[in-house]
Amino acid sequence: MPKRIVIIDGHPAPERGHLCHAVADAYAAAAEHAGHEVRRIEIATMEFPLLRSAEDFNHGAPPPDIAEVQSAILWAEHLLIVYPLWLGTMPALLKGFFEQAIRPGFAIDFKPNGMWNKRLKGRSARIVVTMGMPALIYRWFFGAHSLKSLERNILRFAGIAPVRETLFGGIESASDARRQKWLERMKALGTRGA
Repeated sequence: MPKRIVIIDGHPAPERGHLCHAVADAYAAAAEHAGHEVRRIEIATMEFPLLRSAEDFNHGAPPPDIAEVQSAILWAEHLLIVYPLWLGTMPALLKGFFEQAIRPGFAIDFKPNGMWNKRLKGRSARIVVTMGMPALIYRWFFGAHSLKSLERNILRFAGIAPVRETLFGGIESASDARRQKWLERMKALGTRGA
């Protein structure tokens, strides 16, 4: 069955040519070719301030670019989130993006008892992370803490599940053949809408 897919390219550099862009492009092309509907979000081209208070997070209105993203997320059945690992976590711009987009009133509603309603149920996600270190070291030695945080504290917190992950490590030393295998893997995932 065709799916409605939103691709969030979380690389903060506006110039294209990074592996994250190639990964997102490969996935998008294959997904569209397979009949899925695809919308793309590139955070490097967006304008939004960083949130600086709980009041802004809980009660502020999202900026226009973020309101468009929220509309796309509501439309989507599946999210693909692609970003590079920087200092062991997602780039600051991507974190700021999620703070703006996944906020109370849109993604969650807090109840008086301190619990919350998950408003984004019915959507799945795949997170793709590129990194200089080997993926096995990130996962087993460092515990993939930032990836787990995105999965648990942002996506699943809002009801998005299942969340799957794909890690591409050692990107600086990767051969062209290895990079091509990564892109072929993304094409296969895009074809399935997975």
